[in-house]
Amino acid sequence: MLLREKNAIDEIVNAVSRKNILTTKEELIPYMKDASYIKGEMPLAVCLPKNSEEIAKIMHICNKNKINVTARSAGTSLTGSSVESVHGIIISTMNLSKIIDINTSSRYAVCEPGVRIDILNEELKKYNFFYPPDPASSRASTIGGSLSTNAGGLRAVRYGATKEWVLGLEAVLPTGEIIKTGEYTLKRSAGYDLTALFIGSEGTLGIITKAILKIEPLPEATGKIIGFYGDIISVGKSMDLIKSKGITPIIAEFMDRGTIESIKKNMGIKVPESTNYLLMIDLDAPPEALERKISAAKEIMEKYAENIIVIRDRDKMDQIYSARKGAYSALLEQRENNRQLIVIGDVIVPSSELAESLTEIDQCVKNDGLKATLFGHIGDGNIHANIFMDNTKEGRTRMEKLQMDIAKVAIKHNGSVSAEHGIGTEKNKLLYEEYKERNSLYSLEIMKLIKKAFDPNNILNRGKIFYEPD
Repeated sequence: MLLREKNAIDEIVNAVSRKNILTTKEELIPYMKDASYIKGEMPLAVCLPKNSEEIAKIMHICNKNKINVTARSAGTSLTGSSVESVHGIIISTMNLSKIIDINTSSRYAVCEPGVRIDILNEELKKYNFFYPPDPASSRASTIGGSLSTNAGGLRAVRYGATKEWVLGLEAVLPTGEIIKTGEYTLKRSAGYDLTALFIGSEGTLGIITKAILKIEPLPEATGKIIGFYGDIISVGKSMDLIKSKGITPIIAEFMDRGTIESIKKNMGIKVPESTNYLLMIDLDAPPEALERKISAAKEIMEKYAENIIVIRDRDKMDQIYSARKGAYSALLEQRENNRQLIVIGDVIVPSSELAESLTEIDQCVKNDGLKATLFGHIGDGNIHANIFMDNTKEGRTRMEKLQMDIAKVAIKHNGSVSAEHGIGTEKNKLLYEEYKERNSLYSLEIMKLIKKAFDPNNILNRGKIFYEPD
């Protein structure tokens, strides 16, 4: 540790509290990993401040001493955005975990960044409301992390991604200033939208310390339809026709046979042997209209599916929903050995391009000779390719080639290399490729200028988002 770094940590201890600073090797090692396969640098220290004022003091000290800072909540990032790429300190926001206010008439909730999404929804349920963004890791993931990556999830087909549900923020800048953006109102036209700028910035512009979130009443009545298909083209045709008839599900998910095998026991349903793909949609409506909507969607799916089941029992629906959210974890049982890793991709295409894109992605997997399973949010065109990677240099090279091949399919079909997981360090080359193919590399230069305006000493989450080619 350099003298400058030691002096800065001593100053932080004096400014905050020794009991909220971790410095021993045993305490720091867990912070070198998040939910991705990427291993970060050993931090100099981990700070667990209690409020935005303490974060401001820490940021002021680190900016003065030019020490890198990485913000972190629950560590559920799948792209390495919450581990250190450059030696420095980590600021954990897990001690900022209060639900400050719930206002159902104005339809907002105010939260600190360490609040877990499922905890917020448990509280909102008491008022018959919910917060729609729904990442699969919602049991563990936090408001702060989901804002920083613009998380989506299973309900994005109806409600969109996180950015649609944020009215305002409080954030601490790299220089130590505390700013407030947005307001408590649904409408606001008052200068640049700084709130939107923070959403998806992956902790590179500031550390979010408070969020004003929009909330919705819970659906009155819901039902689930599951269709079993022989091919992905038929799945795509079903979904396109359902949406073109004006039916927008709450949830619309697809999965291939490999994914089905990993979770069918947890779903508790019988899957026909001939099934290669599954389409699962949840519909909502007032009770008197729900059966009419289910019948209309079922009639469309029957044209293409080999078999269909309809589920109305709430407990059974919740069981299947939980099984789908656990698909990534369940796939771990299919690994050839404990050293093999699963890297989850996150491309997105317009939903009308999904069937063709999946066909091309399936060919990429075959060409590259790697095992991969596919599932995702078919309603918004989000495809998760789960690549089984040998944890070796050669294995990582092969995985990265397949990731790039899949990314090029998404770009070709007017999509993007990242739908909801962010960029981190894993996807910065893919992001560069996307802007290069769009003849818009200067967009990345504009982002760098924005970063410099917020963070003149470049101390906040360095090494994330931007790729510098040789």
